[in-house]
Amino acid sequence: MRFKILSVIAVAGFLAACAAPGGGAGSVGGDYAPGSQEDLAVNVGDRVHFDFDKYNLLPEARYTLQQQAAWLAANEGVSITVEGHADERGTREYNLALGERRAQATADYLMVLGVSKGRVQTVSYGKERPEDPGSNEAAWAKNRRAVSVVK
Repeated sequence: MRFKILSVIAVAGFLAACAAPGGGAGSVGGDYAPGSQEDLAVNVGDRVHFDFDKYNLLPEARYTLQQQAAWLAANEGVSITVEGHADERGTREYNLALGERRAQATADYLMVLGVSKGRVQTVSYGKERPEDPGSNEAAWAKNRRAVSVVK
């Protein structure tokens, strides 16, 4: 119940920002088309990160996903694919499964926030598409993520 109340508040805040002069989609980081990948990435955030070997959502991730849910509510015609990723440690099979759990945890939370199941798909890339090719903790932290991609 608490999450539903918080999500309603987040949606209301987002919609109020969109209605304010100089606010809303496309105004923060550039003149991006409302509902585009660039709009999502710059004005809301298109990715969340995870701890090592985990798929539970951290508080920062929940906040970002609340913003994504509000953005999706304001862009009703947009659907997304949530891509799950892992760092390079572990086998290919293990990381594909971990990436799927990360993508699904992300999608499930968006649905709890009111995004319809038909608007969210998931895919796992495991360790196959690193954001940072480095082999250190900073690189691994960037690669443990789920990314929402506008279809």
